[in-house]
Amino acid sequence: MEQESDTDRLHGEFKTPGGKLTAVDLSIRDGRMVDVSVNGDFFLEPDEALLDINDALEGLPADTAPGEIAAAVTARLDPSVVLFGFSAGAIATAVRRALGRATGFADHEWKIIPPTPLSTPMHVAMDEVLTHDVGAGARNPTIRFWEWQSPSVVIGSFQSVRNEVDQRGVERHGVTVVRRISGGGAMFMEHGNAITYSIYVPQSLVDGLSFAESYPFLDAWILEALERLGISAWYQPLNDIATEVGKIGGAAQKRLANGGMLHHVTMSYDIDADKMLEVLRIGKEKMSDKGTRSAKKRVDPLRRQTGRTREEIIEVMISTFRQRFGAVDATLSEDELRRAEDLVERKFGTDEWLYRVP
Repeated sequence: MEQESDTDRLHGEFKTPGGKLTAVDLSIRDGRMVDVSVNGDFFLEPDEALLDINDALEGLPADTAPGEIAAAVTARLDPSVVLFGFSAGAIATAVRRALGRATGFADHEWKIIPPTPLSTPMHVAMDEVLTHDVGAGARNPTIRFWEWQSPSVVIGSFQSVRNEVDQRGVERHGVTVVRRISGGGAMFMEHGNAITYSIYVPQSLVDGLSFAESYPFLDAWILEALERLGISAWYQPLNDIATEVGKIGGAAQKRLANGGMLHHVTMSYDIDADKMLEVLRIGKEKMSDKGTRSAKKRVDPLRRQTGRTREEIIEVMISTFRQRFGAVDATLSEDELRRAEDLVERKFGTDEWLYRVP
């Protein structure tokens, strides 16, 4: 029998956020996975369950969807088996990476767009433009930091303006209200009081991950940056970034049909809680029995926890991302700006889009 060479073997890895590394080595014969070996620094009880995991993968078609791979593993394991530091989903992602159908951060050349002042409608329009371009392969995966120009409320794609925003407060404080393409809750922002960034990636980067798993996966680097700033933070499901003294930020996502994906985060630096409660109805309801001091605790500012300026904090975040992924600086092109302006005119600046949910 002809011996299989190491060059015929495929290798994929996935590290569970906050967990362990899962690796998979396999070969492809007649379009199916063979000689599968799952390994890593995870914990598994009983030991014999590793053979069952390998057997579950053996013979599966190479084009098996990630959910079906995870389901095959789960179905083969006895309910008493304990997987610690990894999961059936982690195995599926490692398999898909071995097959070249999923990617990791290191598989891409990353770009960083530093804080760039834009109007709020332009910011949300730019999110759509760049997400589309990354999905189409016209732009490298990119992280972009926002710079707020004026007081703004950005509501989620499925929220009602009437239910989320106090029109009298909006008029009193000169607040611009816009709707973004991602779901989630309303945000109140002013210049200098928040840190917002958007990450534009191909969906291959989160192949095999559930929505819940993709949030901490895409933001593992920001938790490292916060650690450098002296803040111990974690993801609080589904989409909140929290510390022991309260919430400091929230994330939202949108996946486009062309394979592009938007993941963006807003973190509080120094929120004016009084003004927030005058502008956001949801803020009033959530804090009605706790008062403004509770609101300040709920959206805890980074300024108080770090003693650093907003600019210093952003620089630590950018340097962390650059060092971790080898990212290089970039700018918005004239074409991207033109297309975003066109989207503002046709979509994001229109009442039809803003009030699309009654």
